[in-house]
Amino acid sequence: MANACTKLTGIVRSVRLFQVDGFSLAAKTMSSEECLKFLWSVDGYEWEIHCYPASRWCSQYVALKLMLLSEARTCKVRASLGCLLVHPRIRENTSPSEKSVTHVFKGPKDCSGVIFLMDRNSLAAPATLKDDYLTVECTITILNELPEAATTMVPVPSSNLHLHLGELLESRTGADVTFLVSGETFAAHKLIIAARSPVFMAEFFGHMREASAWRVVIKDMDPQAFKAMLHFIYTDTVPELDQELEAVAAMAQHLLAAADSCAGIRGANGVVAVLM
Repeated sequence: MANACTKLTGIVRSVRLFQVDGFSLAAKTMSSEECLKFLWSVDGYEWEIHCYPASRWCSQYVALKLMLLSEARTCKVRASLGCLLVHPRIRENTSPSEKSVTHVFKGPKDCSGVIFLMDRNSLAAPATLKDDYLTVECTITILNELPEAATTMVPVPSSNLHLHLGELLESRTGADVTFLVSGETFAAHKLIIAARSPVFMAEFFGHMREASAWRVVIKDMDPQAFKAMLHFIYTDTVPELDQELEAVAAMAQHLLAAADSCAGIRGANGVVAVLM
């Protein structure tokens, strides 16, 4: 199975031949400050190659450099210039090698470093005037950084778990335990009750658990307060109570802590009596 490959950059490359007729004459008559200019459009940018027959940096060498004329589309343009001598031949039939320079261009008139193509003294003298020319194969390579993929932000919905658990309590679907409180019954789910109360966790699933326990008797507690406790256990909120039960509402906020401190007494026939 082939490995997946993610491209982070794109390359644009263009190759052209540039010829300087009467090269020997140009090398003898041009000053070291003068250069021949070649315009070139690559990847939507305007470039200019500067060729110095008598290099200002070393007069016996032919030198070239690259200049960006356009505005950069991004903050920078990373490009390289490669140069290969095609004509005339270097003496002793030595095969020329490509010389290159890489530069990060930041704006118009920004120039690369200098390529010292060859020593003029190493060139064979032209046999005729027709042979007195210089041909260079130039390659401009632009390395484009690909734009980052747009990140889609998926909004995270607010939690509605308490609503679902509240509906589960009301519907009694899957209930596996019944609480008897002062003559009223309340169906619930052992796992949810146990997850919220270490005491009920021990009663239902601890080493002292009664496997068949399905009915729990709660003594000395108001049914409305117990209902508030169940609602708080399932939804982490306190239900709105009648005005005369304001004292119960204050107590309901601490019913979980109260449940954790209660003592459980198992009775016969699978009944668990809990004293508050």
